[in-house]
Amino acid sequence: MPVVEKSNNIVSETLSFTGILQNGGKKVYIETYGCQMNVNDSEVVMAILKGSGFNYTEATEDADLILINTCSIRDNAEQRVRGRLNYFRSIKKKKPELLVGVLGCMAERLKEKLLEEEKIVDIVVGPDAYRDLPALVREAGTGQKAINVLLSREETYADISPVRYDSNGISAFVSIMRGCNNMCSYCVVPYTRGAERSRDPQTILREVQELTNNGFKEVTLLGQNVDSYLWKQDDQNTTFAQLLEMVAQLNPLLRVRFSTSHPKDLTNEVLHMIANYPNICKSIHLPAQSGSSRVLELMKRGYTREWYLSRVEAIKRIIPECAITTDIIAGFCGETEEDHQQTLSLIKEVGYDFAFMFKYSERPKTYAQRKYTDDVPEEVKSRRLQEIIDVQHEISEQTKLNYLGKEYEVLVEGVSKKSKHELFGRTTHNQVVVFPSDTHNVGDYVRV
Repeated sequence: MPVVEKSNNIVSETLSFTGILQNGGKKVYIETYGCQMNVNDSEVVMAILKGSGFNYTEATEDADLILINTCSIRDNAEQRVRGRLNYFRSIKKKKPELLVGVLGCMAERLKEKLLEEEKIVDIVVGPDAYRDLPALVREAGTGQKAINVLLSREETYADISPVRYDSNGISAFVSIMRGCNNMCSYCVVPYTRGAERSRDPQTILREVQELTNNGFKEVTLLGQNVDSYLWKQDDQNTTFAQLLEMVAQLNPLLRVRFSTSHPKDLTNEVLHMIANYPNICKSIHLPAQSGSSRVLELMKRGYTREWYLSRVEAIKRIIPECAITTDIIAGFCGETEEDHQQTLSLIKEVGYDFAFMFKYSERPKTYAQRKYTDDVPEEVKSRRLQEIIDVQHEISEQTKLNYLGKEYEVLVEGVSKKSKHELFGRTTHNQVVVFPSDTHNVGDYVRV
């Protein structure tokens, strides 16, 4: 579940979990940071290791191998990972035979630094090399540095059924594509996850069917830009709208979500599909990043403020009461006070249900790092971010008030932490609802 943190005026989303695998007395600890894609990647890693004889256990004290699945999207996330690696290094000093491995985006980006300069890890595995993990673990066990960060134009792990080891048994992530072709000037994803490639829709449907057979009630289709999903085979194309319909038709009682949409690629066909199927959730995450067309051009986002607002208008027209959430970056290179005011006005005009809000942090090797100057002072970034947060909080509060007095179907996800007599779940709009009940169970659909 998303954990929203507010620290030093930075609001960020961190999805993390930990777990242990065991094989012949050897225990493996895995920790995940970053986005939903990373959570799904860790589930793929679990499946690969399980296929090599590893079994899951929750004990963490006696780990022989520590794996940390990383994120390089923002500096704050990367610094958190570095803090954990330093902690693991202190454990390694007391237990020299311990192996430490880094997976994911940081692995690809900082391979030499982590292995050779800082000597902080034994294994480095990029997002497209998880199949090699068992062999790399054996190699590291002989005292060699084990590394594979090669990017692939084909790898989608389509034949692997992820192990949902830390799942609530109700909701699951299903990756429909990997990589990204959008070269946004601030983003490292194309460099760390490679080019975009879509997954065979039949393998997606098979995975979703397996989930429903195992009692799951909700899936989230994942991609860096789901709207550009396109599978070509035998002169027949499958678009994202068509895939969405295929998944929705598998089971009318299965909720379907997706993330993330790109404003330049979100089509009316997708919106009509959402409107036509009750089990496709009425919630769209549509990252704006900025309300200024000038800044959007610097960001290489591929759309203007006017285009973005036209997409918002289409959502509200085709899917009335659809929830819209977003991402906002404060203090991008060259951002003026006027640009910032345009972002504030965009937030007010759209009326987002929720937003992930960040200060711009320069990422190495990106276009922005190479071509632009990070010229907005830190105190200005912090002030602008706080103003964005304040405006969005006012809107979010009003949005929640608008739900009062209305009835919605809630998918129960668990028992409230505050009372065993209360349950919590989410509406189609992804709003969390806590309600009293002694008669319903996790996984039930309840009118609240």
